Amino acid sequence: MAEGVAAAEDDAAVLAATRHWLVRAVIGLNLCPFAKSVYMKEQIRYVVSRAQSDQEVLDELAAELLYLAGADPALVDTSLLILPRALPDFADYNDLLPRAQRAVKRARLNGVLQIAGFHPRYQFSGSAPDDIENHSNRSPYPILHLLREDSIARGVQAFPDAAAIYERNQQTLRRLGHEGWRQWMDAPAGN
Repeated sequence: MAEGVAAAEDDAAVLAATRHWLVRAVIGLNLCPFAKSVYMKEQIRYVVSRAQSDQEVLDELAAELLYLAGADPALVDTSLLILPRALPDFADYNDLLPRAQRAVKRARLNGVLQIAGFHPRYQFSGSAPDDIENHSNRSPYPILHLLREDSIARGVQAFPDAAAIYERNQQTLRRLGHEGWRQWMDAPAGN
């Protein structure tokens, strides 16, 4: 019984940290202009994984892909598969992403769902580990973000210059700098 209570408390802390990151960074800094709408409509599914091995992650991913594909988009538009016990090393996480993409293909969901990656140590190719720009994809825990292709298409229609998002994010983060980022993320979600 005590183990179950501890796990629930751990899950609550993981969810709180993830929601704080989503509200402060992703929505608050407008790193993804499409996120606010699904957040406000409560269409985000948060799944805290117990997976520790790569195979356990891939098994849970396969299940979540099928869940999201079968869910009513008006109720669940996107899923965050949060991995607090797996893939702490970014290189290992990055190595798993192609296998995650193959899971989409095996589930016959190419063109229906796609995966975006977030990690506490995310590092863009060609960047240094401490480059502030990496924070656009840094989350409190490794996350596999499952997105509906239809939603992405609608978002791109609403924001025709979607390619500019990356550049705008880089500028925003450079303006903030590391100290500004820390202060921004330390503030309560309502500020």
